[in-house]
Amino acid sequence: MIVIANNEGKSGIPTAARLLAAGAPGLDALEAGIELVEDDEEVCTVGRGGWPNLLGEVELDASAMHGTSLRTGAVGGLKGFRHPIRVARQVLERLPHELLIGAGAERFAAEIGAERIELLTERSRGAWQRWFEAEVSEEDRRRWPEVALERYCHDAVDPEIGKDTTVFLAQDAERHLVSGTSTSGWGWKYPGRLGDSPIIGAGSYADSRYGACACTGAGEMTIRAGTSRAVVLYMKMGMSVGRAVEEAINDMRALQGGLLNRVTIHAIDNRGNHRVVAVNGMEGNHYWLWTPGMDAPQAFPAEIVEITPQVTRKKGAMSVYTRPDGMPG
Repeated sequence: MIVIANNEGKSGIPTAARLLAAGAPGLDALEAGIELVEDDEEVCTVGRGGWPNLLGEVELDASAMHGTSLRTGAVGGLKGFRHPIRVARQVLERLPHELLIGAGAERFAAEIGAERIELLTERSRGAWQRWFEAEVSEEDRRRWPEVALERYCHDAVDPEIGKDTTVFLAQDAERHLVSGTSTSGWGWKYPGRLGDSPIIGAGSYADSRYGACACTGAGEMTIRAGTSRAVVLYMKMGMSVGRAVEEAINDMRALQGGLLNRVTIHAIDNRGNHRVVAVNGMEGNHYWLWTPGMDAPQAFPAEIVEITPQVTRKKGAMSVYTRPDGMPG
C-alpha cells in the first residue's frame, strides 16, 4: 500500500492513509482525503475559498480514475457545489460518460443530491476586488462584464504563484491503483478555462498493471505533452518509475512557450516505488507520503530538475528537436 499527495494535500492525507490501513478501497480513501482539502479554506487553489476567474466566479474541476477498470469520472467548470471530487466519482460510478462540464456538471450534481455552497469567501472576493480596482481600466469597470477579457487574461497575475491543485495517488490492499485531483484552477483565469486536472491522461492517469501519475502546476503544459499517460506508458514499456518520469520530462523539452516552471510530476508504480519531480521548481516544493509502518504521513522535498525547452529548426514541413540523449524527438 502507498498514498502520495502533493503539498496542498496536508489536511487530507492522514484520513486517506487511515482508511487505506483499515482496508478501504483506494477510491474511497482518496475521495475522503480530497474532500478535506476542498473544505480547507487555507488552500486557495482547491474547493471553497479557491481563487475566482476574471469575472469573480469560482469554477471547480476534479477527476477520479480506477486503474483496474480504467474507468474515469471528471467534472470541469463546476460552480456552487462543495465537493467536486464527489461529483467526479459519481460520474465514474453512474454514467456512461467520462467528463461533464459547466451546466451539465451542475445539473448532474443537483441530480445526485450533492451539497450546494457559496464558494467565494471574503478572502478570495477581497483579492479579486483589489485586482479589479487596480488593473481594470475605468472605462471597462463601467461596462463590466461586457468587455473583452483577453488582455486581462494575459496580464492577470495569479495571487498564489507556486501553489497547486491537489492530487492524490494510491495503491490499496487489493493492489488497485487509483488517482484523484481537485482544483479551482488558475487564479484570474479566462472563464471556462480547463486545466489538466479534469483531463485524464494529462493531469492524472492510473493503470493497476503498471503505475499512476498526477501533475500539478500549469496544466496547459501537461495537456500539450499528455504527461500523466506518458509516464504510465513509459512504465508499461519497462522503464522504472524514476526513468519514466525522466522521459516524460524529456518530452516537455519540446514545448515552445508556456510555464514550464509550474509543473510537478508525482508518480508511483505497482510495486510501491515513487518519484516526485518539480520541473524548474522552487525550493520548498514538497509532497506527502504514507506507507505501512509509518505512524503518520511525512513530508519530503520534491526533486528539482532544471530544463530548457529545445530550440526548434524547420526541416521541410516538420519542426524537430534533439533530445538530451542525442536521439531525435
